[in-house]
Amino acid sequence: MKIQFNTDKTILGDERNEHYFTAQIEEGLRHFKSHITRIEVHLSDQNGKKEGVKDILCMLEARIEDRKPIAVSCKSDTVEQAVTNAIDKLKTAIETIMDRSQNR
Repeated sequence: MKIQFNTDKTILGDERNEHYFTAQIEEGLRHFKSHITRIEVHLSDQNGKKEGVKDILCMLEARIEDRKPIAVSCKSDTVEQAVTNAIDKLKTAIETIMDRSQNR
């Protein structure tokens, strides 16, 4: 599973953050690792440098073998919360897809 990070100019996309979030994503989606070929992470601050409530957006796009890509997004007050909540949403979406395919 390859993980690709994209950040806007207001979010620090340094190597330390990338490693931290990569580990978090890998751990959260470990049960589906054999089905996922790539995860794209898009982090952005919707208000730029201005303060705001729930202005950090994390969008996760998963490429699953033999299926169309799926994407989820989550807005939160911090990058950490946005990523964590987006991982939970993605996990739920993938579980639903896998359950449906097993029932067919």
